[in-house]
Amino acid sequence: MDNKVKNQIRSIVGKEHCSDRKEDLFLYSYDAMNRRYLPDMVAHPSSAQEISRLINLANEQLFAIVPRGAGTGLTGGSLAVDGGLIITTSRMNRILEIDPENQTAWVEAGVFNGDLQSAAAGYGLFFPPDPASMDFSTLGGNAAENAGGARAVKYGVTRDYVMALEVVMPTGEIVHTGSAAIKSVTGYDLTRLIVGSEGTLGVITRLLLKLIPIPEAVGTMLAAFPEISTAAKAVASIMSSRVTPSTLEFMDRTAVECVKEYLHDDIPSDVAALLLVEVDGSPSVVEADAKVLENKCLEAGALYVQSARDSEEREALWTARRALSPAIMKIRPLKINEDVAVPRMKIPDLITGIEELARKHRLSIVNFGHAGDGNVHVNLLLDPEDKEEVSRADHCVKELFQLVISLGGTLSGEHGIGIAKAPYLDIELESSATDVMRKIKQALDPKNILNPHKTFDYDKTSLERELSPDNG
Repeated sequence: MDNKVKNQIRSIVGKEHCSDRKEDLFLYSYDAMNRRYLPDMVAHPSSAQEISRLINLANEQLFAIVPRGAGTGLTGGSLAVDGGLIITTSRMNRILEIDPENQTAWVEAGVFNGDLQSAAAGYGLFFPPDPASMDFSTLGGNAAENAGGARAVKYGVTRDYVMALEVVMPTGEIVHTGSAAIKSVTGYDLTRLIVGSEGTLGVITRLLLKLIPIPEAVGTMLAAFPEISTAAKAVASIMSSRVTPSTLEFMDRTAVECVKEYLHDDIPSDVAALLLVEVDGSPSVVEADAKVLENKCLEAGALYVQSARDSEEREALWTARRALSPAIMKIRPLKINEDVAVPRMKIPDLITGIEELARKHRLSIVNFGHAGDGNVHVNLLLDPEDKEEVSRADHCVKELFQLVISLGGTLSGEHGIGIAKAPYLDIELESSATDVMRKIKQALDPKNILNPHKTFDYDKTSLERELSPDNG
């Protein structure tokens, strides 16, 4: 990118809202995935109109544009693998309107999920998608990745709550999709096309989100099991019961060790797995449903089931769960995090298969996640200096994905494909399916300007531009 183009970018967003200084670029060279790519420039536009002008310039001068929310993604979706311009939504961070009568909210893309939760609570409402990063991930990024969270088992994922969008297309047009009406079948569903497209088909600037009433009561339980397989069977039993939990989270022994400091009570040494279970609704329903699920856990072989006595204990349990991913990094300095998902009745088979892979490849693997919807986070813990161990992990990941597909599952339940899973996409998708995706991308983005070399547009040569400790 030459200085003439950079000056044009400065004229669009203001020189105080963009930078090409290396120290600034470095801050945007990475996300929550352990890889680094240096962009040529970073810009912080304040409106869809400014983004439109930037995209028009990119089409004229043929440089890549990479949309970025808060950089909390785990698959490299916001990395500038081909250089170019990163555009953030950091200045587009207003909650524009909360409509309590229609139970909706208009927000800009840079609003943090947690900020909307706080604002909606003032009206007795909440936004169900709750990724572990909700306090510092943006709603635009949540929509681009179709984020889930612990409540997905009962309430669904982000796409289920996006009613309408303002989005800047790869050729610069500003398009409004969807409707404020609950039901709308006018034309193609462009909203659902954009949600989950990982920033490859458009830049989301505003969202109309559906909110729902906060439940009257919540019951939270912690169930301890002597074996991982026993906990997995309890999950299957719970999900085949008449009660749908609002959350059903799973942690194996190593995960529990990572977060013991957050738990009020000491966890006995014979505990191999924990389930964090919640039910919500009216007080009488919560009491009855909690009893049903407690019995399911005990029948499956739980050592004990402990209920949170108050909101403080409940929050301590959730603080522990949300701290899991960063806490695991204390064990080994390199982590490969795969968020596979299988039909929930196949969870026992998945856990058994993962244990076999860990033994076969001599790896430490930590498992936790949203067991209620079959979404398990499989964490391979590595020493980056041990090249032979890293090589074993690469083989293990491919075999993990093959196992997941054999169980009728998917490579990613909520993190997306980005660059991390792009090399394995053909394990799940037939070539005819990816061909259709390429045709859609080509039709909407003929010059491949927007977030290139992600998902099915995987390009090994571009990925080799990764910064090393020596050249970074």
